[in-house]
Amino acid sequence: MRKRRVVILGATGSIGESAQKVARDIPERMEIVGMSAHSNADKLHASAKHFPNAKLAISSGPDGVERLVELATLPEADLVLIAIVGTGGLRPALAAIEAGKDIAVASKEILVMAGEAVMTAARRKGVKVLPVDSEHNAIFQCLDRRSEIGESRSGSEAAPNSELRSPISASVRRLILTASGGPFRKWPAASLAGATPEQALKHPTWTMGAKITIDSATLFNKGLEMIEARWLFDVEMARVEVIVHPQSIVHSMVEFIDSSVLAQLSTTDMCFPIQYAVTWPERVPNSLPPLDFAKLAKLEFEAPRIADFPALSLAREAGETGGTLPAVLNAANEVAVAAFLQRRCTFPAIWETVARVMSEHRSIAGADLDAILSADSWARTRALELLPQ
Repeated sequence: MRKRRVVILGATGSIGESAQKVARDIPERMEIVGMSAHSNADKLHASAKHFPNAKLAISSGPDGVERLVELATLPEADLVLIAIVGTGGLRPALAAIEAGKDIAVASKEILVMAGEAVMTAARRKGVKVLPVDSEHNAIFQCLDRRSEIGESRSGSEAAPNSELRSPISASVRRLILTASGGPFRKWPAASLAGATPEQALKHPTWTMGAKITIDSATLFNKGLEMIEARWLFDVEMARVEVIVHPQSIVHSMVEFIDSSVLAQLSTTDMCFPIQYAVTWPERVPNSLPPLDFAKLAKLEFEAPRIADFPALSLAREAGETGGTLPAVLNAANEVAVAAFLQRRCTFPAIWETVARVMSEHRSIAGADLDAILSADSWARTRALELLPQ
């Protein structure tokens, strides 16, 4: 029985708090050795009372990235959970990989912006990239046949995710990400312009931070997940699809070439995917509630309203084009979401701004980290220029 020594970057956010719950629930399998917060020092120190051996860092200062890199490369750590919203986790994630640490990814931006660079570095260093998003973790579980997630059929270690390249390509027809549909799932398209931040922040099933909750309302969250899945599982964007599932019980599905479908189900609690990432390839008991199928009664599915919520089409375009375009989509979306929350633009203006910025960008194929960050910076500036001040 192996205990994972874990660093949590973003320990005071919703994912970080769930990770702390997991550590308290299964202390024999998970020890927190490092935690960071952006600026909430009081909350971080309060959390550290439960983990007295954890090293702490605040990342909001001028040397914040260096502090995160120090935590991500702690000699005693063997897994780094990236739970920082936005682009702040990219350099620490790459530093952790270079230091030979496995990473658990809860921050979509890392793989959206630099999926090729991250996965290439992980293969080169022989470390694993473990998904924590409930949807990708669900796909990971459906594909968990060892030979397809970094372990050979004989049991010997292989490069992380490397075995995904041919077995998944040969056996999988579709990766199907489920979406709750957000609070505006039933709204007429003509009414979306009147949506308020308060209405957009009322997610029907999950409790999350403001940015990701707005992304769920626009469906940009699911669009980013499509790009993330493309890199995690090394499949073309054409084989990544989205289905609306309001109950958020089926977290995602895999359809194989024989038309069989495997799905992963659980109650809506991020502790489930976090624990699986920490204890993989084993499963261990916990105190989380099991599903009561009699109470569930029914599970509903419907096609997403792509014409009314263009985020999915924009994300597919970015993922298929590749290069720096996904970074541009992500950056423009972050700026537009902030403007909406500040009541400086309408709800539809979020994807309208993203579409305009994407249309003005000439993507650079095979971009290095500097080019990706340059495209990110340009997109933020251009989005600000387009939005009301």
